[in-house]
Amino acid sequence: MRKIRIAGLAVFFLTLAVSLSFAASGKNYSFSDWKIFFPFGKKSDYNNILVTRAVDGDTLKLENGERVRLIGIDTPEMHDSSKLLRDSRRSHQDAEQIKKLGRRSYEFTRNLVQGRNVRLEFDVERKDKYGRLLAYVYLPDGTFVNAEIVKQGFASLMTISPNVKYADIFRQLYQEARENNRGLWK
Repeated sequence: MRKIRIAGLAVFFLTLAVSLSFAASGKNYSFSDWKIFFPFGKKSDYNNILVTRAVDGDTLKLENGERVRLIGIDTPEMHDSSKLLRDSRRSHQDAEQIKKLGRRSYEFTRNLVQGRNVRLEFDVERKDKYGRLLAYVYLPDGTFVNAEIVKQGFASLMTISPNVKYADIFRQLYQEARENNRGLWK
């Protein structure tokens, strides 16, 4: 409570000092002339932001601490989780084999983006239920990261409406990767 009182007094005296300096200048000012801006947190430039780490094959961590879930793709799990167990039951694949595939996807994504600046493009929804940014990611040379991961055979498709902007492109790249035995499809 004491800190709030001190802060309030500081604001009062600052306002008083500013008012007196305006009065001494002989000019008339009104509150509508003032523009007060209180920035909270750092605003990120998603047109040029560093990927500090690939968390897994389809999730990145940015320099501002935010996580990005790559829209439209799904890579195998690398760690024990309920999703790994569901994927194992659904695919009738051994969980250890899925984790090995997940590690390969992670390594491909890591080599592609980690330590590099990227540009994010958003679709209809900006965040998922876990608070991660949902984005399409591009390298400075124009490489479409989400598409490249699918094209090289390191991801399956995961289309969740309403974020479907590039679903047709991903579907085509996925089919080509499977037909040509690329990446995880070898």
